[in-house]
Amino acid sequence: MTRHIWWLFMGLLLSASSFAQEKKQPSRIIALAPHIVENLYAIGAGDKIVGTVEYADYPEAANRIPRIGGYHGIQLEKVLALAPDLVIVWKNGNKEADIEKIKSLGIPIAYSVSKDIRQVPTELIKLGKLTGHEVQAEQLADKFNTRYQNIINQYHDKVAVDVFYQLWPSPLMTINGKTWIHQTLNMCGVRNVFAEATTDYPQISLENVIAKHPQVIIIPNEKAVKQPQQVQWQKWTEIPAVKHKQYIEVDADLLHRFSTRMLEGVQDMCDKLHASRNYYGKRL
Repeated sequence: MTRHIWWLFMGLLLSASSFAQEKKQPSRIIALAPHIVENLYAIGAGDKIVGTVEYADYPEAANRIPRIGGYHGIQLEKVLALAPDLVIVWKNGNKEADIEKIKSLGIPIAYSVSKDIRQVPTELIKLGKLTGHEVQAEQLADKFNTRYQNIINQYHDKVAVDVFYQLWPSPLMTINGKTWIHQTLNMCGVRNVFAEATTDYPQISLENVIAKHPQVIIIPNEKAVKQPQQVQWQKWTEIPAVKHKQYIEVDADLLHRFSTRMLEGVQDMCDKLHASRNYYGKRL
């Protein structure tokens, strides 16, 4: 092999190798949960998203992404029309039947797993590797870990108050001690009065809440979802939180999404709970 041909051959090999590496990074992503969309934008890969689901509304640019379904399922014909080279599914949120249908089409799938707040940095790094944005993903992961620990350090030794988290008003629902929302309450140094419930998101009665005597009622405000009729708590003055008017509103679009912005919601909730803690402390 002459030197000229050898260099040409090596050049072709390098080109083929570069092409193969480029093919590993998807350029057309469908993201099947709002938090996946947020995290892709956060690491600088938002321009790769060609399809998503209802309520994926952050950042503002996300509102212009075509919708292929929502909570009730996805439309496969829309998925096919968008010709994705990767679909990122929410393992804890998307329907298994929908995931299997996408697999049957031969479209590559990646999973987002959301069971623990401490998994957010891992999710960011995973998305960074998938999209070629490792550096920004690792920087965000480090910032998340630092802020997470700072919040814990701020509130871990405070006097605990008993809290009822009203996940949904009608039917009345709350959270037990195995959910990530419960983790956020732990970060704030308070007690979840339904931590021992046997299901993650139990449906309860007003009588159940009265029996628990919560000192604070947390009411999440989910701007992206039409709210049902709210509970008229003022009627139930036997509940300490009602008697002392200790209700706090929190941003569910922050707290209920497994994204980089979650800690903004946690900090806000912890600060409001601390104000209630101080209120009761002054009455002792």
